[in-house]
Amino acid sequence: MRVFVCSSPRKSIVLDFGSSLMTKFGQHIGIDYSGRGKISTRTPTIQVYCCRNRSRDAECVQSPSSSDRTKRNWCRQELAVWLANQLEKDQRLLIGIDHGFSMPISYFERYDLKSWDTFLEDFCEHWPTHREGIDVDSIRKPNGKLKKRLSRSGATSEFRITEQWTSSAKSVFQFDMQGSVAKSTHTGIPWLHYLRTKFRKRLHFWPFDGWKPDPQKSVIAEVYPSIFRNRYPREDRTVDQQDAYCVAKWLAAADEERILHRYFDPPITASERTIADREGWILGVC
Repeated sequence: MRVFVCSSPRKSIVLDFGSSLMTKFGQHIGIDYSGRGKISTRTPTIQVYCCRNRSRDAECVQSPSSSDRTKRNWCRQELAVWLANQLEKDQRLLIGIDHGFSMPISYFERYDLKSWDTFLEDFCEHWPTHREGIDVDSIRKPNGKLKKRLSRSGATSEFRITEQWTSSAKSVFQFDMQGSVAKSTHTGIPWLHYLRTKFRKRLHFWPFDGWKPDPQKSVIAEVYPSIFRNRYPREDRTVDQQDAYCVAKWLAAADEERILHRYFDPPITASERTIADREGWILGVC
């Protein structure tokens, strides 16, 4: 099926929604992420919900270190290992995580980064928040003082195109404020590199590996829970649980209704898409 989208003064874009996008996923995972502390810091601000067996009912996934008697919070390292274990299984997953997967195109140009893979390698070198004992503030504020010139950074006025398309998304450089995604982004990206290194052949990083997901691969994408949060009653869930829940719920519902292709192919111009090939895109923003 081919759909032509035209919104003057933008040029028409041909979107090719092949039958492969109609292949449903076996599980839909929503993750509310956190940049708090170090890799082994357990925090209730990391939450995981999953819709299994194509069910629209999202269930809370407990940390593997939990027991029948004791519920333990997740930490980032444990979450990455858990995701790796899920990806090892013979089931196609759709994973939504609420942190930035990349940086504005100005960042790429400033540091002469030609591709997303080059960016990942470079970022892990300058922001090694996946290593023991290192957190965001130890890089930003060595000795308790803000480092004026970080080797890799940006201004709060720098936005990706996908962020400009939303009403409330914040810059990935906007630290130290309520609702900031900066710390989550700067701690989450190194773990994307970990998963990419381990599962390059079976995990499609959207849209960096292409805007139309491979029908044989699991898919991982950036999400913004605020888009979906109020669509579903909160009931007795915490704010962080609700964010993870609504992502898993929406992914499963969109898949069941066969409308995911609309969101995998946002109506942007060819020039915008070329930029977003490196900047990434928030699934659900269109």
